[in-house]
Amino acid sequence: MSCRLPQILCLSLLPCFCAGATVDFLHDVKPLLSRLGCNGSSCHGKAEGQNGFKLSVFGNDPEGDFRSIIKEGRGRRISQAAPEDSLFLRKATGEVGHGGGVRLRKNSRAFNVFRDWIGEGLPYEITDKSAVMSLRIEPERKILSPQAEQRLRVIALYADRTEQDVTWQSVFHSNDVGMAKVDEYGKVTIGGSIGQTAVMARFQGKVSVFQAIVPRPGPKANLPVRPVFNFIDKQVDQHLAQLNVHPSGLCDDATYLRRVHLDLIGTLPTAAETRAFLKNNRRDKRQELVQALMERPEFIDYWALKWSDRFRVDRLVLGHENAFAYYEWIRDALRENKPLDVWARELLTAEGPLRDQPAGFFYKVAAKPGEMAAMTSQIFLGVRITCAECHQHPYDQWTQQDYYGMRGFFDQVKYKKLDSTEALMTDGNPQAKHPRTGRPIFPFALGTAMPEAAPEGDRRRVLADWMVHPDNPWFARNLVNRLWAHFMGRGLVEPVDDLRATNPPSNPGLMEALSAALVKNRYDLRAMIRLITASRTYQLDSKPNPTNELDERNYSRALLRRLPAEVLLDAVDQVTGVENKFHGVPAGSRAIQLWDSQVQHYFLKLFGRPARVSVCECERSVGASMAQALHLMNSPQLEAKLSHAGGQIAQLTNRYEDDGALVQQLYLTVFNRVPSETEQARAVQHLGSRRFQRQKAAEDLAWAMMNSLEFIFNH
Repeated sequence: MSCRLPQILCLSLLPCFCAGATVDFLHDVKPLLSRLGCNGSSCHGKAEGQNGFKLSVFGNDPEGDFRSIIKEGRGRRISQAAPEDSLFLRKATGEVGHGGGVRLRKNSRAFNVFRDWIGEGLPYEITDKSAVMSLRIEPERKILSPQAEQRLRVIALYADRTEQDVTWQSVFHSNDVGMAKVDEYGKVTIGGSIGQTAVMARFQGKVSVFQAIVPRPGPKANLPVRPVFNFIDKQVDQHLAQLNVHPSGLCDDATYLRRVHLDLIGTLPTAAETRAFLKNNRRDKRQELVQALMERPEFIDYWALKWSDRFRVDRLVLGHENAFAYYEWIRDALRENKPLDVWARELLTAEGPLRDQPAGFFYKVAAKPGEMAAMTSQIFLGVRITCAECHQHPYDQWTQQDYYGMRGFFDQVKYKKLDSTEALMTDGNPQAKHPRTGRPIFPFALGTAMPEAAPEGDRRRVLADWMVHPDNPWFARNLVNRLWAHFMGRGLVEPVDDLRATNPPSNPGLMEALSAALVKNRYDLRAMIRLITASRTYQLDSKPNPTNELDERNYSRALLRRLPAEVLLDAVDQVTGVENKFHGVPAGSRAIQLWDSQVQHYFLKLFGRPARVSVCECERSVGASMAQALHLMNSPQLEAKLSHAGGQIAQLTNRYEDDGALVQQLYLTVFNRVPSETEQARAVQHLGSRRFQRQKAAEDLAWAMMNSLEFIFNH
């Protein structure tokens, strides 16, 4: 066997007793440093290191780590004469005080590797050792019951076609600790939830995934025969049958009306629209409603708002005029029903005067080629590569080479100042180098092989061709995952912009079927909306049954979803009949029409409107908080709207002298349904008890209704 030391060490006075060595740093020691957490970002992998000892994050720079261990601190960490007395080992075993606690036990398998490595002369690399090509985890998939345990075995496959059990050297990570926890030895413990989850194993930069399916315990349920409206229902039903779960029944017409209005146009139906829909006896009235909503101007307003969040229409970066032009480009694409792949291609390959090509402002919000690459990957592929700029992605396959390969597509992007605008152009043939090895990196797309030279001309066109190709493994999946999350409250992959092999979809068959449908429909947004909203799965009731009351992952019932900030504010204005006046915005503008995310408004900030400083879906907060509840209960602004002399509550009180009719109209206005007999009786009693303050009583009733979950949430 031959061994190799980095050049800087071979030139030093440090002896190299490598003859006959069996353990080296690169193949044996480095993986253990990752497994033990030594090179984690909370330990010695921090930017400043820990207590004078620094390692690269996740072992990204093995030669640098090698030097740190045996050279820094005048070599005080290593004692070749007495390996077990090395400070490096005494700290890890707790013989000497160590902030990270005891990481090794004496004479354990890992301890012996470190000891033998020191005793054999600290070889950096035994060149005869074969490289790891892939990992296999055993078992790859298993049905487990709640609270069950499963031990995993990780097998490394080497270039010389040998296999080796590396479980004891691997790092494990659970995608959802609520469903499954995993310890450092690969023992998985299932929680109390039902569904599907994944556990990742990582070794030497390779990853593999174990998937656990956790059905509802108890006898096999006899699923009733339910109608299948389209292939979505078939895929969901098959998955639910495997989980021993019954789906809820269909929602009623009033619930569907409200749900689809909020999802498609971000606007509540009016009382008149509700009455008309409930009286309509046509069998296809739900499909007709969806088509009608997509033809309304509010559809453009709402979806332009959504895409403006993703494409970062940011006035603070772009300026008022440029940001508005960028927003108008998005609106025009929606108005024309431009296919989503055409959107992506136009945006990625935009060039020329930005006044004529406002899609090019996409690049202005990123500024640097690396940011452009990361933003493009996350928006259009749902793949996060930012962390690979500095080190191997901790939960995915992406390396620094992959990051700089993607960045290379944008290194040509430049701007040229014109008289009244700027022009976006590509120029030159810049060459990137690996930041650690210095080797050249030519532009190449994720998951493909690096070419021997950079493509000629505008490199972005090569990227666009690859991205929108039907065989692309991420583009269509990313788009359908985002659409599915919008309509169902939870993506098939969560977070929705984190698609990776180690984060598989909860229903793989449905993900593939939806992706194929998007491609078949030529990336038509409206066609996909019609498909999803026509499914029985979308139309399920939110009320659980005994089999699905614990299920919030598998679409066995509708999930409660808090209304987005702009939608909720518009709903408040619509119910009260009093408009907001936003600073610097024309009178009569609604919140979903605010293209500028910097328009100041306390309500929008409180309820989680994104600032658009990143493309992450996580920027928009849809959670509930005590501050939100207190604001809705105590806001003077909301009280003023309810009691406004020209507001809707005053108008309804004057129009309907009969208390029963007034209650009916309030329920149709606020909840978009008729009240139950009990609700009707209680509300009429409340109004009757305050006969001489009837309008005030109606205001209080409306205020109470607007503070209910039924109003604040889509259901």
